[in-house]
Amino acid sequence: MSLLIADDIGKNYQVGEVVIPALRGVSFEIAPASFVSFIGPSGSGKTTLLNLIGCLDKPTSGRLTVADTDVGTLDRKQGAIFRGAHIGFIFQDFNLLPVLTVYENIEYPLLMVRKVPSEERRKRVTALLDAVGMADQKDKYPDQISGGQKQRVAVARALVTNPKLVLADEPTANLDHATAYMVLGLMKKMRDEFKTTFIFSTHDPKIVGEAETIFTLEDGTLNGAKDKGGKGHGQSV
Repeated sequence: MSLLIADDIGKNYQVGEVVIPALRGVSFEIAPASFVSFIGPSGSGKTTLLNLIGCLDKPTSGRLTVADTDVGTLDRKQGAIFRGAHIGFIFQDFNLLPVLTVYENIEYPLLMVRKVPSEERRKRVTALLDAVGMADQKDKYPDQISGGQKQRVAVARALVTNPKLVLADEPTANLDHATAYMVLGLMKKMRDEFKTTFIFSTHDPKIVGEAETIFTLEDGTLNGAKDKGGKGHGQSV
């Protein structure tokens, strides 16, 4: 059973009268509880692909199925609802809200997307604060914690809605070597505990080394896939 199936995906952008192909004929499958990396040079289509998977954009051609839903058929409102139910995001610049505490940043998706009752919110946020080792920092604001701590908070925030899938765009770009490995280890621990699939778009060899499946994009096409094994796996089709 695949969590995600891309079947001959294409994505074009129109710039004036010029059509620019960002993705061309991309096909692959990803299983639940996978740890997957998409690699390739800048402009290869990695971020475009994550935007399609995350329902932030639609493919021009082909079929993209996530959690048994053809996400290319969703309108903007339906896409937002689907994201809230199934997908979490982790960004290289953390994207924490500076006016909210660590606790409030993690809680925020439950208020905005799910409208989860207060006691359930408290249980989820407290459990994740413990899981990422930030319980003692819960009342601090983002400018009072380190980059590694911010990314731990971002991991917890991405997982608080119990998503099937977390999309991470260059999540270690602003972290030093040791902190990056710590955060990657945390993500794997969270994958094992919550059975969440993590999909990375990255240039970082540390992530590539930790990924169990590696897809290579070049000039908008899938140039190969390497499955190193593990608890989850992806495969090209």
